[in-house]
Amino acid sequence: MARETTVFDCNLLYLPKIENVAGNITVAENNMHIPFATKRIYYLYDIPGGESRAAHAHRQLEQLIIAASGSFDITIDDGKNKKTVHLSRPYFGLHIKPGIWRDISNFSSGSICLVLASLEYNENDYLRDYNDFINFRN
Repeated sequence: MARETTVFDCNLLYLPKIENVAGNITVAENNMHIPFATKRIYYLYDIPGGESRAAHAHRQLEQLIIAASGSFDITIDDGKNKKTVHLSRPYFGLHIKPGIWRDISNFSSGSICLVLASLEYNENDYLRDYNDFINFRN
């Protein structure tokens, strides 16, 4: 399936935003708002200006990437098509399917990139070289 996934299968998802004068809250529940069961959560922060992160793909892992604070761009690539998505609201997340290359860039000062992953860490699931990714896709 991952070899057939395209950037058009990756969607921006709305997460419920509950507004209150004391501050807002957003809820994300497995298999309801998140289209998979979350097995791992991590976040990127203190990223120096001009740096980019990710630059890899996964064979099986799915991710929901959220700008918990600040903003950044995610460029997704299926080997034929590329699409860039700007994330800047904590109640939207980009659902990235398996077999999609991703590169995260243009981090604003103080941004936090929150990642919900469908699998626990497994180095063998990573495609870190773009040529290996293209070979995987073919």
